[in-house]
Amino acid sequence: MKRTAVAASAIVLLLPLSACGGDAEAGDGSTVTVTVGYQSKTINTVTAGTLLRSLGYFEKQLDALGDGVTYKVVWQDYATGAPITAQMTAGKIDIGSMGDFPLLINAARGKQLNRPTHLVSVTGYNLRGGLNTIVTAPDSALTSLKDLKGKRISTSVGSAADGTLVRALRRAGIDPDDDVRKLNQQPAVGASALSAGSADALSQFVAWPGLLAHQGKAKVLYDGAQLNLPTFHGVTARADFAQDRPAVLDAFLKAQAQATDYLNTHPVTAAEEVAEATGLPAEVVYLYNGAHGVATFDPVIRPQLVSALKQDVEILKSAKLTGDVDVDSFVDDRYVKKALGATYAQRLAAPPPAAAGEVWPKGSERTRTFASPAALLRHVAAHRDTVRAAYVPDATTGTLWFADKAVWVADGEELLPFVAPATARAYVDRHDGARVITYADALERAS
Repeated sequence: MKRTAVAASAIVLLLPLSACGGDAEAGDGSTVTVTVGYQSKTINTVTAGTLLRSLGYFEKQLDALGDGVTYKVVWQDYATGAPITAQMTAGKIDIGSMGDFPLLINAARGKQLNRPTHLVSVTGYNLRGGLNTIVTAPDSALTSLKDLKGKRISTSVGSAADGTLVRALRRAGIDPDDDVRKLNQQPAVGASALSAGSADALSQFVAWPGLLAHQGKAKVLYDGAQLNLPTFHGVTARADFAQDRPAVLDAFLKAQAQATDYLNTHPVTAAEEVAEATGLPAEVVYLYNGAHGVATFDPVIRPQLVSALKQDVEILKSAKLTGDVDVDSFVDDRYVKKALGATYAQRLAAPPPAAAGEVWPKGSERTRTFASPAALLRHVAAHRDTVRAAYVPDATTGTLWFADKAVWVADGEELLPFVAPATARAYVDRHDGARVITYADALERAS
């Protein structure tokens, strides 16, 4: 019997779908459902979700198993990791992708409910923490974290963005429990609250800060990379699923690696495909997922990420969202090492791409990279009508941002971009003669 893999779409909340742990045996002609939970708009997970689904690589890998089983892949789309964990611990999702803080909650809930899960691969990461950002309304008078004391801040409690908020406030000498009013909201609700004025600031993960900035609905208050602590998203699988269907998990991880290579090789095309699938502007997708984007995509589980995960436990414990989490037993890199084979060590040794500015010309499937912000600005000034988007890395954190939304500093002949006003001011305070200028002034100086 020729076995086929069928992709089924299920953009639902908590439907009681049967997962992969059925009674089908190899060669018996049965159908097995594999349920994958993902977050389409959390574009740091696209290689295990949105992009992977659109490319069909998982279904093709299942087709290649040749075990006489018909596999039906059901993709379930969610706004955050919490409902994915709920479905996994109910035995209704086999594989899920989510951020580092939700991963820890996934581990804790799985152990608590005797439905253990394992972190089996990484999707995208940023070694400094630039995937999470705190933004305010465009006309807000808030300019630093200290200004948030007594203010209303929207975030998704238990998310990586919430973790960034807690850490950032603590560093600024603000008690995240007593000195601010935290609003526990889904990203879309928080974005609306910020626009309506019912929230003074919003701390969220990709792609919300970039989207709101691109739309002119927000400006950056704090770049998460200022924490200099890695953030990432990863893939978690139920332990019983991994044990019962190792070939299926292997197929998924091989497919994820293929999707990763596709994204890294065709970053503009991949951004366009993700944009089409999610409704997000391609310019925003590319900010995070591009060749020099905020996220680096690689399925290997790096020691720095595991170390950061261990440091995240304390934040969740202080919020009473988990108790102790045994990170070492949760992380299981055996499956991804097997799937990647000899390339695992090569990927592990490869550093993230160097920070660089990029210009995306209209109608082009390629971007242009520039060695300096001034060179990029000269090009933009000379091609104003043909530039689709321009991106520059923060001069201190390396976080990529839209050139026209960055805070620009003139230091003699040098033109320097910053994501947040506080980092720009910190630079100016340390360099005599340096001053903050407008984007229009920066373009004029460069041309």
